[in-house]
Amino acid sequence: MSIKQLSIFLENRLGRLNEVVSFLGENKINIRALSLADKADYGILRLIVNNTKKALKILKENNFSVNETDVIAVEVEDTPGGLAKILGYLVKEKISVEYIYAFVEKLNKKAVVVIRVENIKKAEKILKKNKVRLLKETDIKKL
Repeated sequence: MSIKQLSIFLENRLGRLNEVVSFLGENKINIRALSLADKADYGILRLIVNNTKKALKILKENNFSVNETDVIAVEVEDTPGGLAKILGYLVKEKISVEYIYAFVEKLNKKAVVVIRVENIKKAEKILKKNKVRLLKETDIKKL
């Protein structure tokens, strides 16, 4: 039940981020969630979009270094402690979170969070057991 995330490696230079989002916008690809991690010489832009295959093709055609990664998207109660509850299920089972970021919009009045873990199948099993709703690609397209 994982979803696809795009990871784009960007040189740290003026306008490079704008190039990516402009190509996507011109091709009617909507960014649903994003994270940008900055290093000295480059950044890693992580995106969840409404059409991953099309975005991947466009970015590769325009010489961006991009790949797909499986991540988990979950609904989180939009209340204090909502995220802590979800992460607590993973910690209890000794599953480490590599990174996490949130969606732009809510779904069903709940926050939506992207989580990257080493063992996705195990994390999904634990979250489902604890009645956490995992989103599918079709859910992302509805946002």
